[in-house]
Amino acid sequence: MRHHNTKRKFGREKRVRNALLNSLALNLIAREKIKTTLPKAKELRPFIEKLITRAKKNNLAIRRLVISKLDGRGREVKKLFEIIAPKYINKNGGYTRILKLGARITDGAPMAIIEFI
Repeated sequence: MRHHNTKRKFGREKRVRNALLNSLALNLIAREKIKTTLPKAKELRPFIEKLITRAKKNNLAIRRLVISKLDGRGREVKKLFEIIAPKYINKNGGYTRILKLGARITDGAPMAIIEFI
């Protein structure tokens, strides 16, 4: 039974799924807007919003926690703490927006754009 298992599996093992979320989060932080499938965007939203909520506090322990979540990528972590998080200092959640696009031509997968507000 799947009680309280709300995360999507994407047909991947746990470590590969976590690597996928890390990669999507790093690309979103670097580019501030990415195009991906709708289920991946919906799964990325809580992951990235928790990181931004933590980054708003901006102390050493939280910086190290975020670095460990993002696999030690210094440039993206620096951008998250210095550019992205200060924009939302007075906002309690809702940092991202998902815009639905049409279906992908090749396989019919629903596409979406996820971006920072």
